[in-house]
Amino acid sequence: MARIFITGSSDGLGSIVAQRLVARGHSVVLHARNSPRAEDATKACPNAETVVTGDLSSIIDTKKLAEDLNKLGTFDCVIHNAGLFRSPYSETTDGIPPLAAVNTLAPYILTCLVNRPKILVFVSSDMHQSGDGSLEDILWQQRGEKGYDPIKAYRASKVHNVIFAKAFARRWPDVKSNSLDPGWVPTKMGGANASGDTEAAVAIYVMLAEGEEENAQRSGVYYNPGPTEGRAQATTDDEAAQERLLQICAEFTGVQIPI
Repeated sequence: MARIFITGSSDGLGSIVAQRLVARGHSVVLHARNSPRAEDATKACPNAETVVTGDLSSIIDTKKLAEDLNKLGTFDCVIHNAGLFRSPYSETTDGIPPLAAVNTLAPYILTCLVNRPKILVFVSSDMHQSGDGSLEDILWQQRGEKGYDPIKAYRASKVHNVIFAKAFARRWPDVKSNSLDPGWVPTKMGGANASGDTEAAVAIYVMLAEGEEENAQRSGVYYNPGPTEGRAQATTDDEAAQERLLQICAEFTGVQIPI
């Protein structure tokens, strides 16, 4: 039995995956943004170990969430599932759009501060293929509201998620760190008209979280539904780009990567 933590597991794929992993005998810790959402998470997956709360759009809250998780002990797997899509422009208390905070900074902070697991899973999207891999102004501080485009912001953040998986796979050879594209599935985020296969999406999560199948023994891989190995945007394999993204996140959050 594995012990697994899933961000953004109060609804959508995060909740579905949690339910599936619990049904397979694993111990799952859920995550929700606040207390009302925590109640939703527990109702959907009543047999989970527990639920923790934390607003991932806040650097302070995300750091506190990491502290709370470490008090629970060490996890076998951490799944960075939480994400915003089509999020309109506003500024968090840290002065950046919520999408940049949740999709990019939160997985970085949690990966650095939570007790190191055996397995890391970063949820990306096929939309990253058309995302901006230049790593220029990733937090939209220079472009601001006038230059903000929620779709471009989402695509770029999904590039970052793949880069994180590959960067930590390289830096931490004792950890299996991979990314996945769940496909366009009919969830709250995907919408009722989504044509993707939810079961195919869940299969990738489960395979990587359990880490037992042959495909799950690898690290630094990007997976498509199936699960099959996909070809990520070329930028994500550039070690200089990987280090640059890590440095940007470290400087903005004040969180350094453990050796």
